[in-house]
Amino acid sequence: MRMIPGMNKQIDKYLSSFISILLGFILLTGSNSSHKGNSVPADRPNILFILVDDLGWKDLGSYGSDFYDTPNLDDLAKKGIRFTDAYSAHPVCSPTRAAIMTGKDPIRVGITDWIPGRPIDRVENPKLIPPEDIHNLPLEEVTLAEVLKDHGYKTFFAGKWHLGETEEYWPEHQGFDINKGGHDRGSPPGGYYSPYENPRLNDGPEGEYLTDRLADESIQFLESVEEDPFFLFLSFYTVHTPIQGG
Repeated sequence: MRMIPGMNKQIDKYLSSFISILLGFILLTGSNSSHKGNSVPADRPNILFILVDDLGWKDLGSYGSDFYDTPNLDDLAKKGIRFTDAYSAHPVCSPTRAAIMTGKDPIRVGITDWIPGRPIDRVENPKLIPPEDIHNLPLEEVTLAEVLKDHGYKTFFAGKWHLGETEEYWPEHQGFDINKGGHDRGSPPGGYYSPYENPRLNDGPEGEYLTDRLADESIQFLESVEEDPFFLFLSFYTVHTPIQGG
């Protein structure tokens, strides 16, 4: 899928400002664990996980793109670690998210297609019969957020979840203290501009862009954290369809 350049620039812009604030926050909170207040022990570092939906490995300048301009992320890549060999648990969104959350292969979780997937009766002349997947990440599964929460972390989720058809399986029931925007849908039901029609995200001013809003919500969480270490999972709906640049 080819994305319009403006969408990658928008993500790059807001990840840049978001990461700058995050790094400053980590320096303040993790500089000396013997101090009271905003101190984080060395064995409990703050954790930020950013997931961009449908972003190809070569859609960043640091990985060879000559079509998309992503200077801020390219600069971040120069200062950090850039992986050149990687393995994806699955090429589809829901199974990949289940693997990230549980550390298990998707087949062991029982989610091997996007939720709810394409029913076999809607596929004309199928060459393969799809497996009978479950449509919710079981609450019995131990998630990354639950483990970190048990170790004293404040946990925050923003964006796309797509791991449960019903709300009792959404982020706030899977280890996250706060859920901003995670629900059953894999693409934003109202599109990328407010009103969002999202049951876990209040509408902003008319015309507000969803990518901006999720970054702002994450920044507000960072600014609210005090003594406890944090786990922030920022899961952008972009660049998944519908194609609407900011």
